[in-house]
Amino acid sequence: MRALPASVLAVCGLIASACGGTGTGDAAAGQAAPATSAEQTATERTPVQEQTAAEPTPATEQTPAKQSPLDDKPLEGKVVVIDPGHNGGNYRDPKAVNRMVNVLTKWKPCDTTGTATNNGYSEAAFAWDVSKRLVKILEARGATVKLTRESNDGVGPCITERAAIGNKAHANVAISIHGDGSAPANHGFHVIMPKKINGPVDKVVAASSRLGIDVRNAFAKGTGLPYSTYVGRDALDYRSDLGGLNLSTVPKILIECGNMRNAAEAAKFQDPRFRQKIAVALANGLQHYLKA
Repeated sequence: MRALPASVLAVCGLIASACGGTGTGDAAAGQAAPATSAEQTATERTPVQEQTAAEPTPATEQTPAKQSPLDDKPLEGKVVVIDPGHNGGNYRDPKAVNRMVNVLTKWKPCDTTGTATNNGYSEAAFAWDVSKRLVKILEARGATVKLTRESNDGVGPCITERAAIGNKAHANVAISIHGDGSAPANHGFHVIMPKKINGPVDKVVAASSRLGIDVRNAFAKGTGLPYSTYVGRDALDYRSDLGGLNLSTVPKILIECGNMRNAAEAAKFQDPRFRQKIAVALANGLQHYLKA
């Protein structure tokens, strides 16, 4: 998440490190890392061939077994906003993406391109695919679900707008889905939650923390992925510099599902069956919070 403007990156010939990551292992290895994750600055790059959710998913993985008629719609009446990180067309419009916006604790770029695996599977495509799968699961459980973007070939929206969508929907919960882009040796997932900033998020900081813990527990159980080895403590990280969280008036978290620059995790993320596991795990974590 610590990024340089695209113009500076072009001059320096560098690519920023990942969304919350601290490593620069790719540069040390003589290999340029791709543009980075949540709320980093956009860089111009050519589009890559991206996987989609076209592959069929086993019905048994979409929802847990029904125990009784009362369990058919456990999330009836709940509103969930899903925020798939970045957008597949962000690289086409660096001027729009690099426009600075106020996130209350600082000014940041409107959005970023995100990271990618070594073979070009982008974070934007990964987040979009997982989000669409999550929509289907939550709707099957009775929830009303809204996405912050409608496709993976557009630009934006800005981080400020992403927060506003959840606020306007009066969501019971909101979740932003990402993949990190740290040094290749780093691995594991982590959940980012807001801090109090004397701003609109303050009233939902405690609820967001409970949400983060529920999602952390369900994600670890459902995917088998380890806690992050390089960010946070026990896969929990609290931050005050992310506009999507700072401006939220509803309980909201951001999850880095793993490190897309780590070969083992990158391989998992490119498997549609594993992306389905991720979606089910996220749904279970959200449901645990909403039904508490």
